[in-house]
Formats: sequence, structure tokens, C-alpha cells
Amino acid sequence: MSQRPSMAARRKARRLALQALYQWQVSSSPVNQIEAEFIADHDMTKVDGEYFSEVLRGVPTSLTELDKQIERFTDRPTAEMTPIELAILRMGAYEFMHRVDVPFKVIINEGVELSKVFGASEGHRYVNGVLDKLAQALRAPEVNAGRQPKS
Repeated sequence: MSQRPSMAARRKARRLALQALYQWQVSSSPVNQIEAEFIADHDMTKVDGEYFSEVLRGVPTSLTELDKQIERFTDRPTAEMTPIELAILRMGAYEFMHRVDVPFKVIINEGVELSKVFGASEGHRYVNGVLDKLAQALRAPEVNAGRQPKS
């Protein structure tokens, strides 16, 4: 049985998935072609490759539902968002909905950090606000449990 991937391997997978999703959004190239290019062009030995592939393939196949969830908490349609912020929000919504093994705080923190690196100068604030609202809607029991006073 394989061991659980490290946090660093998961973080690298998210970073590459963001870049691949950005490429998919702006080029409309097939996901399997983009995935093959990324695997060929990057050292995947220290990357959670399964996670990279799942997110890269899962976002496009869940696109309608993800965008519907995102638009509930934004001030504009997804078509008017920057490609980086949109890719981060789609990844976050996908993880909230399909990766319940990942704590909501991790999803928000990772999205904010990716936005700081790749997004517009204040884009991380927007991403943080939308992901926080998505977490409350899609992971209410987990979010509420984290906000209970400790006894």
C-alpha cells in the first residue's frame, strides 16, 4: 500500500494543476494533451501525480456545476474573471465538492497562496472571500465545527 503524499508534493501538484488549467482555459487544447505535456516537461517525482491528474481532469468535467457554485458568491460572471483567479476558484470549488479528505482551511490557504504568486496584486483578497463563502456553503458542518468554542 502506498503512503500518503507529502504536503509539499500536494502543493506542487496544485501549482502545476493551476498552470495546466490556465493553459486549458486560454488555449482550449484538450486536457489529455495538456496533461501529457506537463508530465513530459516537469519533474513529477516530487509531485502528487494522482492529485494533479484528478484536479486537471475533474475541473473540466465538473465545469458547469463549479461555475454555478462560484457565481453564487461573486460580483461578476466567470467569463469576466481573470483566468488565474477563475482557475483557482474552480480548483477550490472542485476540492470542496470532491476531496472531502482535504480540510477546508487547507483549500482556502492554498488558493490564496497560489493567487499571491500567480494572480493580480490584490487578487488574493477576492479569492479568499469567494473561497470562504464557498466553504461555508459546501462544507458547512466542517466550517461550523471549526468555529465552535472549545470547552
